[in-house]
Amino acid sequence: MSSLSLALRDSSTMLRRNLLHARRYPSLTLNLLMTPVMLLLLFVYIFGGAMSGGIGGGGRDEYIAYIVPGILLMTIGSTVVGAAVSVSTDMSEGIIARFRTMAIHRGSVLIGHVVGSVLQSIASVVLVGLVGVAIGFRSTDASVLEWLAAFGLIALYALALTWIAVGMGMASPNAEAASNSAMPLILLPLISSAFTPIDSMPGWFQPIAEYQPFTPAIETLRGLLLGTEIGNNGWLALGWSIALIALGYRWSTAQFKRDPK
Repeated sequence: MSSLSLALRDSSTMLRRNLLHARRYPSLTLNLLMTPVMLLLLFVYIFGGAMSGGIGGGGRDEYIAYIVPGILLMTIGSTVVGAAVSVSTDMSEGIIARFRTMAIHRGSVLIGHVVGSVLQSIASVVLVGLVGVAIGFRSTDASVLEWLAAFGLIALYALALTWIAVGMGMASPNAEAASNSAMPLILLPLISSAFTPIDSMPGWFQPIAEYQPFTPAIETLRGLLLGTEIGNNGWLALGWSIALIALGYRWSTAQFKRDPK
């Protein structure tokens, strides 16, 4: 059997292992999924009337259209926290050390975690998107190509944030620390254009909100689904995702190859 076949076989085994863990212990995924759902409902039904004034005063329906793309990206950041916790648990319980001694492809352990987390993130985005549709979100002008581009952007960001979360998990001493270290992936969308336009923020803070990883992706997703101006946000989103994938991959693999203490 070739090395590629071995890598695919071992990676699929590790993926199946992680998906089985997620199915047997769904509480973590559900808890992380509730954060974006609750924020969506909170901002639409409690703050929607007031917040809509900052985007043209179109009322709650216009604010639903504005907020849903940001919530979808926030869902990814929330879901991948589970990958950090899962990896850290494997590290602290010695499972990773056992895998290092077994005759399996070394990269398959990380690949299983990453692919499993990406699939969970996409499933979570679909569920939150259905909630958005149920409360009034519509994207009637988007073409099939734009929908495919939006899906590709979501999958790319899920991959990028998952690699970062895996690196955080491997660098954390326990699951609690991994959960805390991954919190910026949930908090960063709160200081982006997800809930309010950049130009409504203080002048000194606008560059921070505009050029952080989530804002370009949110604005690109809005452009694809709602027909707003994308500008250079598409290139910024692509650049951020590639940079995060490269950083997370190198960080995670370096941690994995390091000799255990």
